[in-house]
Amino acid sequence: MIRQSVLVILSIFWPILTFSQFLGPKVTADFNQSNNIRQYLCKVASDITHNSLKDINDLTSWEAVREERHKQFLEMLGLQGKPFGGKRSPLNVTKTGTIQRKGYRIEKLYYESLPGLYVPANLYIPDGIKKPVPAILYVCGHAHTQKHNYQAHAKSFAENGFVCLIIETIQRGEVKGEHLGQESNGWFHWYSRGYNPAGVEVWNGIRGLDLLSAMPEVDKNNMGVTGISGGGSQSWYLPAADPRIKAAAAVAGASSLEGQIAQKTIDDHCDCMMPINTYGIDFSDIGALIAPRPFMIAQPDRDLYYSIEAVHTLYDKTKRIYSVYGRPENLIMKDATGGHSYGSKEELRPEILAFFIKELKGKNVKPEALGKIDTTKELSEEELKAYVNGVPKDDGTKTIQDSFVELATPPVIETIDQLDSYRSEVKTFLKEKTFGAFPNEPHPLDMRLDFISSSKSGNERKDYSFVSEEGWRLKVSLQTGQPTDKNRPLLVVLKNPNEERYESPSLTAGLQEKMIVAYFEARGIGDTGWSPSQQWHIRRAAAWTGRTIASMRVYDVLRCLKAVRTIPGVDSSNINILAHGELAAIAPYAALLDGNVKTLLLKDSPETQNMPSDPTGKGEAIEMLNCLRVTDLAQVAGLQFPNELVIIGNQPKTYEWTENLFKNLDRPDAYKIVQKASQW
Repeated sequence: MIRQSVLVILSIFWPILTFSQFLGPKVTADFNQSNNIRQYLCKVASDITHNSLKDINDLTSWEAVREERHKQFLEMLGLQGKPFGGKRSPLNVTKTGTIQRKGYRIEKLYYESLPGLYVPANLYIPDGIKKPVPAILYVCGHAHTQKHNYQAHAKSFAENGFVCLIIETIQRGEVKGEHLGQESNGWFHWYSRGYNPAGVEVWNGIRGLDLLSAMPEVDKNNMGVTGISGGGSQSWYLPAADPRIKAAAAVAGASSLEGQIAQKTIDDHCDCMMPINTYGIDFSDIGALIAPRPFMIAQPDRDLYYSIEAVHTLYDKTKRIYSVYGRPENLIMKDATGGHSYGSKEELRPEILAFFIKELKGKNVKPEALGKIDTTKELSEEELKAYVNGVPKDDGTKTIQDSFVELATPPVIETIDQLDSYRSEVKTFLKEKTFGAFPNEPHPLDMRLDFISSSKSGNERKDYSFVSEEGWRLKVSLQTGQPTDKNRPLLVVLKNPNEERYESPSLTAGLQEKMIVAYFEARGIGDTGWSPSQQWHIRRAAAWTGRTIASMRVYDVLRCLKAVRTIPGVDSSNINILAHGELAAIAPYAALLDGNVKTLLLKDSPETQNMPSDPTGKGEAIEMLNCLRVTDLAQVAGLQFPNELVIIGNQPKTYEWTENLFKNLDRPDAYKIVQKASQW
């Protein structure tokens, strides 16, 4: 009986076992790849956190890279081109009133950070100043009433002998600008622009330091900065950006990237809480730029936005640089009980005040000796208002996102040499500042034939899979037609997320008799797809780790091209790409970086990457970090020249530039507009 059962089992599974031997791998799909976007992003974030500053062994190794990393940090804030070393535009400080209080006065004012960009502020000045005194720049967090909400902090500093300038953010306060571009509005194209509102806030803070430095009451060699939440992150950014800050105290403003992504605290954060992460940094890399100046990290232990453990990780990583300077005592970590605040008993406030008294005044005072610090909001929002006569008519706060970072414009190209130069410029920029997260060493493709079938007519289907990047095994399905002894051209068709069952095959009707057609699913598409409800989180989390969904898919297509060129029967010199809709924004970049795509076919391509998305984060995810600083879709497609570019259906208006390029360079026949792919 047992023998008969064994024979039955073997009779059932023998064909499968034989077939499995023919294919090579097991039919049981033992992929050893997670194909899980959350798991992937958590690992990437963990790698960034644990590798932060790992290459720094001593002061010499740090000083060798510090200047370059400072430059990169400013760029990630969108501050490239701002006059850090040169002459700056006039501040045009306008005072609109004075409030005299016991022991100090409050000057209501606004200043011009950039031409047409105004910053409302209150300046607290102690009475009886006979010689310059230290100053504090207090940077507001995301409270709705800004300098009104945080007035007790400025008052406390003034009562203790500091000049204190408290400035409002562009998001809230007297003028409501935008911080929540991606978070609330679907402005994911900010990533493509290389724009982050944190950069505007940093620049406004730097100009606030300019204002303080010019005051006769201020000792410009003893200036500090502090704030909580959004002001806490600014209290990391500003001292990292500007060496004039002698001491800083950041409250609930940052934690490790690993913690942010793994614990999903990123989902509760404003866009300003992380720079455009072009160079794959963590906040410890920012903290390193502050060293060895005194810096306090203050953090409550039940914060919705940061786990205390993730903040301690950040502290430990940053301490490495303070230690190589021989000043580990200058980095201070202060914990408190409670949620997102100065502690349930405001215990962090006397700690911070004592810290600045020591570092800026040279006096040692125990926090408990300062007594309880008054938190009363004594003055109304109206009383502290800076724009008493209305907002300046040319104020650009609400639209600063449109001009703060300079974007590329379509170049005038009249010669092949000009085109070659432009192509080189674009590729160099993209490789460093858009696709910098591509793996340094490609993972082995581990190419595998997973399935094969043939029809009565002799047409064959072959499904291959390969490893694009660690964690991702992707599928490409070839419709090979009838076998032949000659290598045949291959058309790679890029499938879209959530497309209908026969949507891609319908595009290739009439082509399978002429060439091999391969249908490719990049990550997030088909078998590796994720829920549309997760798209918002994934788009933001990916960007915080230095990549985007679109840039990851560009890499996947490049790996697919490499994989299909190894398949028997494929003419590796005649590889073509067809993409439609969302993936028509991916294909031109892949073709550009590959450099050997014979024909690029695009249908329903987006006109530009400089356009907003659905506020839910669902739909087309075509943003790529910084790309609009050097190019846009129509120009990237144009760099397919002199190889063939085919537009299927209606030509996007922006592609008129592309069509004219082919005409101007005497290859009008290489730019085609057809109604369906079979006409190609």
